[in-house]
Amino acid sequence: MDIGSIIGLVGCIALVFYGIVGSNGMSALGSFIDRDSIIITIGGTIMCILAMNTIPSFLAGLKSFKQVLNLDKSDSSAVIKQIIDLSNVARKEGLLSLEEAASNIDDEFLKKGIMLVVDGTDPDLVRAIMETEMDGIESRHKDNAAFWENMGSMGPAWGMIGTLIGLINMLKNLSDMAALGPAMAVALVTTFYGSLIANWVCAPVANKLKAKNASEMAVKGIMVEGLLSIQAGENPRVIEEKLKSFISPAERKAMSEGSGEAAGGEG
Repeated sequence: MDIGSIIGLVGCIALVFYGIVGSNGMSALGSFIDRDSIIITIGGTIMCILAMNTIPSFLAGLKSFKQVLNLDKSDSSAVIKQIIDLSNVARKEGLLSLEEAASNIDDEFLKKGIMLVVDGTDPDLVRAIMETEMDGIESRHKDNAAFWENMGSMGPAWGMIGTLIGLINMLKNLSDMAALGPAMAVALVTTFYGSLIANWVCAPVANKLKAKNASEMAVKGIMVEGLLSIQAGENPRVIEEKLKSFISPAERKAMSEGSGEAAGGEG
């Protein structure tokens, strides 16, 4: 589980809760709970998003929330080390030996690339196939992020619609001046709900999905370059230096230190 995402999401609602009850006590919580406002804002937002999507894409968008809670499995350094190991195997035993190595790899994208190389596919075609698959993956990721962005924009809009409904009903009953204050408060609750949907859930989820997509695409780019370098018969040390150019100086340093410790342990 991604502890940072969980802490952030729980912390946001905790701060809102504190802001409501901090000065006025638990009794103030009742002023922020209104059935009709919930139905208009949350229901309207969900129905609007459903109208923008097919039912399968709507359900897929909702399910993408789980990705925010999962740890990012994209580890550039680990992938580079894996590519170097494969290059050493190919250099010693030939490209055909990679077929056996592929059986121990969990990543389907990398496994597919290895099998293309083993089958003797033209390097340009290997790159084209792998990049096409990357485009498909990225497109699906962008659709999920757009789902939450759209929901984030619809939430405040439907909150404002609820507020306008409340204000219209309130202005029709101006004869009871004592009821104006409570009626205005109820009308504004819908705007509160809309802002909460957008800024508590939708914006963080959309941005986290974008960040995860960028990280995954970077790692897959490393895989493609690494496999093509192996296919070209390049020296494993050259491949390592080439792939290290994809990562930050801090990650390069950590990799070098890890290699040094491993070498020291073997001695």
